[in-house]
Amino acid sequence: MRLSVDEYCKQFKMSKEMLSSKIRAKKIDYIVENDTVYIIVTPPMATKQEIINTPLEQKNIQKQSVLPQKSKITVATLLSLYQKENSFLKNKIEFLEAKIDKLIDDKEQLLRQEKDKIEEIYTTKDEQLKNILELVHKNIKLQKEQLEAQKVENFSYKNEAEVLEDSEMVELKEYLKSLNLRSAQRKTIKKRFLDIYDSDIRIIQQNGRLYLNLLKYDYSDLLAC
Repeated sequence: MRLSVDEYCKQFKMSKEMLSSKIRAKKIDYIVENDTVYIIVTPPMATKQEIINTPLEQKNIQKQSVLPQKSKITVATLLSLYQKENSFLKNKIEFLEAKIDKLIDDKEQLLRQEKDKIEEIYTTKDEQLKNILELVHKNIKLQKEQLEAQKVENFSYKNEAEVLEDSEMVELKEYLKSLNLRSAQRKTIKKRFLDIYDSDIRIIQQNGRLYLNLLKYDYSDLLAC
């Protein structure tokens, strides 16, 4: 009995590559007809009674089919087998390469997605941190301004309290009134004080008013009419 390559591989569950290897190594019986390879398969041994009962004509046909009709394999047939084998391997390699490329693309896509996700997280965190720092800076600036204002206010109150509580201090306007001077004289004297109050330590200015310390300083040069 003879089988084609496909039939043999299917029946005996053998790959075409392995069958081609066995053919090249001449480990299997085959024949070539019209550039087609057929594998010779010997059927199981028949019992003696079956042989007796088999008609002579059928026995001759079976005998002929059992006898291997080996013929020398041609170069063209061998090349055809190699071409089929190479074509199969080529298709398999292309399939594996396409699969590898797809895996690489999928991996790169995942990496890009992870990168974008990480960048988005850090951008959000940076924005939150920036807002927090700006808020802290504003609070510090506000507190500093409040402290400065309070410091100035306390300083003003302190100086004013010192002037009012000091029994040696007298306001220039009130003092001039007490001298019974004419209005023009008072204006002249007051102008003298205003011209030099910021350079003369004898004159104390507070809240737009000028004060004198008559017990400590002499103002006769400024009070002369």
